[in-house]
Amino acid sequence: MNKILIRGLTVSACHGVRDFEKVNPQPFVFDADIYYDFSKAYLSDDLNDTINYSQACNKIAAVTTNNSFDLIEKLAYECAYAVMEGGNASKIELTVYKPEAPVKQKFDTVGVSIEVERTVSYLSLGSSMGDKKSYLDTAIQKLCDYPHISVKKVSDYIETQPYGGVAKNTFLNCAVEIETLYSARQLLDIIHKIEAECDRVRSVHWEDRTLDIDIIFFGKQVILEDDLIVPHADYHRRDFVLTPLRQIAPNFICPVLKKAIKDI
Repeated sequence: MNKILIRGLTVSACHGVRDFEKVNPQPFVFDADIYYDFSKAYLSDDLNDTINYSQACNKIAAVTTNNSFDLIEKLAYECAYAVMEGGNASKIELTVYKPEAPVKQKFDTVGVSIEVERTVSYLSLGSSMGDKKSYLDTAIQKLCDYPHISVKKVSDYIETQPYGGVAKNTFLNCAVEIETLYSARQLLDIIHKIEAECDRVRSVHWEDRTLDIDIIFFGKQVILEDDLIVPHADYHRRDFVLTPLRQIAPNFICPVLKKAIKDI
């Protein structure tokens, strides 16, 4: 993939934990790699078919000067999101340097580096308590309300039998396709927050619940962590997951099974 390079963009602003950093501007220096396919720009020789690096620099400068954050980690993410939103770049790698940081030791600069990538993710939603449709509707709307999540497709709602031998009520299930700038870990945190806002109580595994949201796929990533396994470990055995997924993503290839959803 091709990329736009920004090196040494310097912006004077007030960011830092200490009180004097919030009133005395200091320089912040940015390097960015913005990933984008240049093939169309090559054919057209038209600025509209590529990333305008002047606009990208202006977005970084605007975020930096119009805000005051304690942490440059926060500054880095907000700048990356600003560049990525409303565009077609697939990924940005961004570094923020703070050469005048209040550090007693001699140093050239300190900084942080982050990556923000545009990712298509597939979620499975279910409810077996209360107004099930309302819980699913609310969850989808809450996903839409997050600034860096775009809901692209929603399957039909289907009624299914409980799974796992604990829950007693029938479920209402659906699948959702989203595009997001959040990482899988950030998305998981958002999902847990939405579940809690929809009265989800976690006590007995697989019990009846107002709302359950699982990350089934996160792009082509394979993640194996204690509390985050993607693709979802058991999805291919669950008709209540596969049936809605076949409706909105029949040709998506599972990165583990190497099969299209329609063939699983």
